Amino acid sequence: MARLFDAVIIADWTAAETKKLGDQSVWIGVAKRDVRFRLYTETHNVATRAEGEALLNKLISEHRKRGDRVLVGLDFNFGYPVGTAARLKLDGTPWSAMWKFIAANVVDKADNTNNRYQVAAKMNRLMTDEAWPFWGAPAKQAQRWLTTTKPPAGAGADIPEFRATEDAARKGKLQPKSVWQMHGAGAVGGQTLTGVPMVRRLLEALGPSGAVWPFGTGWRTLDAADVEPLSAVVVEVWPSMFNAKPEPGEYKDQAQVRVTAEALAKMDDAGDLAKAFGPPKGADEALIAKVEQEEGWILGA
Repeated sequence: MARLFDAVIIADWTAAETKKLGDQSVWIGVAKRDVRFRLYTETHNVATRAEGEALLNKLISEHRKRGDRVLVGLDFNFGYPVGTAARLKLDGTPWSAMWKFIAANVVDKADNTNNRYQVAAKMNRLMTDEAWPFWGAPAKQAQRWLTTTKPPAGAGADIPEFRATEDAARKGKLQPKSVWQMHGAGAVGGQTLTGVPMVRRLLEALGPSGAVWPFGTGWRTLDAADVEPLSAVVVEVWPSMFNAKPEPGEYKDQAQVRVTAEALAKMDDAGDLAKAFGPPKGADEALIAKVEQEEGWILGA
């Protein structure tokens, strides 16, 4: 069976406010084939998100010039729990309206300084006029609409804490965090706010040769005919699913992008990746609509 992709690029994003290399910084892993078609990986580490975005564009462009098709995986949420766009009174398809709103509000400078906590507080104000559903901030960033700790149980009970994909993933041993958590170990809220504008620009640069799954492709099994006209398909990944073990001298995030890229490339080799783009058995029409229009899905969850 022919592979869907010639290479897999995985980015481990960060919401850091300072330039940083090593742990908790931007890592990009690439799994590709040598002249003898043997799979190998390389990893890159950059100090800022701006450098990470430039490198992603460069890597995709290099493959595009060769006529390669690339799977690009990013480790932050592409969507929010159902109803978020409606609470913000946004018009249009929910996922796209959310991306536009976030891109218009997040200021992320070349040195990594950003206003993610202020944006989370603004979204709380607009959605509930209380310090929820977003929560978690360093003491100096706390304010009326954003607290340092999680609100008491019951606050925002009508707003889902998790998307359907996290609920699915949480049935196993892994426990993904909620996108509403902005601060603390494993928090993904800040990465999402700083990552969404980047992936939006990435797709704008790709134009018709790029697609975002499942929003732009539909939540369905993809085949060669779906992928052939494209140079890149961009997906949400969660590297913790692939149980990466750092090799001697390797950083944890470096191991995660390497192992995730390798795992997805091997799934493609085995013909199993195509099915991963489709919904799990038993998914009903309501879930499919929710995933395609607002929440998104973690590839392989």
